[in-house]
Amino acid sequence: MVGIIIASHGEFAAGIKQSASMILGETELLESVVFMPSEGPDDLYKKIQDAITKLGTEEVLFIVDLWGGSPFNQSNRFFEEAPETRAIVAGLNLPMLLAALSEREDMETAHEVAEAIVPEGKDQIRVRPENLQPKDEGPKAVAQDDTPKGAIPEGTVIGDGKIKFVLARIDTRLLHGQVATSWTKATNPNRIIVVSDTVSKDELRKKLIEQAAPPGVRAHVIPLDKLVEVSKDPRFGNTKALLLFENPQDALYVIEKGVDIKELNVGSMAHSVGKVMVNNVLSMDQNDVDTYKKLRDLGVQFDVRKVAADKRADLFKLISEKQNEGLKL
Repeated sequence: MVGIIIASHGEFAAGIKQSASMILGETELLESVVFMPSEGPDDLYKKIQDAITKLGTEEVLFIVDLWGGSPFNQSNRFFEEAPETRAIVAGLNLPMLLAALSEREDMETAHEVAEAIVPEGKDQIRVRPENLQPKDEGPKAVAQDDTPKGAIPEGTVIGDGKIKFVLARIDTRLLHGQVATSWTKATNPNRIIVVSDTVSKDELRKKLIEQAAPPGVRAHVIPLDKLVEVSKDPRFGNTKALLLFENPQDALYVIEKGVDIKELNVGSMAHSVGKVMVNNVLSMDQNDVDTYKKLRDLGVQFDVRKVAADKRADLFKLISEKQNEGLKL
């Protein structure tokens, strides 16, 4: 039988598993994985790994809450290890899960179950009064993309010749649900650019990030010096880029090299040994604090928010409140 793992931000996966058991009774080969605010990608990866081990079957279907979110991204790593026997469906809802639990009785592979449950997940989204039900008008048009394509001669000036940075974000998780939904909608980029020397050398991580891009937006992974080049290249004049850095040190490097970033959105910094939690998603050591001070001295402003709807917080006020725990301004 096909094993099923449901994964979500917060307790959603655990709750929907309980709902399914109330309707269908207790079922075997079904595991839920929850991703909590205090956890990082490695924590989530380990939870999914444990769930796969507990299932004890080769055929595994991952049903996740959001395409491009952390549950999707970490499930995708396991999918890439065995794409012949694994599948992922995003957009988890109760009708979809019930269909998966029922359909797998007559199916042998995760691919067959995945194909069968998508229509059920969509068709059970209904509205009253009925006139509010959206009419099926076919696939939406892909957003216009005015970025360079093909071999454009060096020196060509497109638009005003200056790349637009609609957002520059510090986020250990890089491209995940909060970026793919909240920030992409708020800033409307046509490119998401992950800027990292480490990730740019990891072909698997690059592939996973490119696959996590939201509809109508392409994702790229480039090294730090490449961003410095691109920022000076007039061929990118119509590019609206959302930049993602893993840490403030990488942002400082490119800014000191001349990349014109006036504000950094400080979104998420995962906890590790020797770091202090300054709020529920930001963990820093003294090196991080010193880096932010250097950025401040260069005139960079800071926008501390997880998602666009949050209120801005004062970065250095957060740090100063933790001085008795080892962080110094």
